[in-house]
Amino acid sequence: MARRDRPQLITDAARSPEQELRAREVRYVSMMLLRAACVVVAAILVATRPPLLWLWLSLCIAGAVFLPMIAVLLANDAPVRPENRLRNRFKRRKPTSHPDPDHALTEREHKVIDAD
Repeated sequence: MARRDRPQLITDAARSPEQELRAREVRYVSMMLLRAACVVVAAILVATRPPLLWLWLSLCIAGAVFLPMIAVLLANDAPVRPENRLRNRFKRRKPTSHPDPDHALTEREHKVIDAD
């Protein structure tokens, strides 16, 4: 088992799969409850006929139609990999020093022009 130079910070540790699943379940159920609320509010609006009924009904129907699609997409969304996080993208990388000074010349790809 290799030791690391620095100990891993608890803030950098990934969440466990059980925690990720639980968070996605809670998000999905809350969005479905919001959808049910949209349907109930739409039924109440039809019964009471308030001013601007068309506006309120269209908002409730849009919520009832689009929330399930968004909820499924978010529930199936995988966590972001550490190398794809925005905060890691702009960290400065330490330059690697090579013992060979001509390393840059030998490791680079060169264009080959063939005159056959």
